[in-house]
Amino acid sequence: MAADNAAAGCVLCREAGGLPVWQGAQLRVIRAQEEGFPAFYRVIWTAHVAELSDLSDADRNTCMAVVAAVERVLRERLAPTKINLAALGNMVAHLHWHVIARYDWDSHFPASVWASPLRARDLAREAQLQHELAACDAAIAQALAGWA
Repeated sequence: MAADNAAAGCVLCREAGGLPVWQGAQLRVIRAQEEGFPAFYRVIWTAHVAELSDLSDADRNTCMAVVAAVERVLRERLAPTKINLAALGNMVAHLHWHVIARYDWDSHFPASVWASPLRARDLAREAQLQHELAACDAAIAQALAGWA
């Protein structure tokens, strides 16, 4: 019953969580709409679980393999300065990983995307990056096409 109540109130159980990129039986990948960070993706476990340790070893390996696949595509297609990975779950207690392409020109770099900005946003570079995201989304879907 407690798990049902948690799932009923969970935003990631009710909503996609962003622009759908790929959907498998256990996981989905979305592109988040995070202002200032166009290449911000989430890998979301489909079933409502709060922690990575809630998964079996096999499921944990699957989850991390998908996270790595998304990271690999972002690195190959977008050539970021760095990829940030995070699984906080403090605000949304549903297992999901943030996979964020970061650039030395972004408003928060080298600090976290959740920190205070260090400089003004570079809207021209954000727009340029935005134009590359449809092809990046397609590459992510292709990379994950073999996953169930």
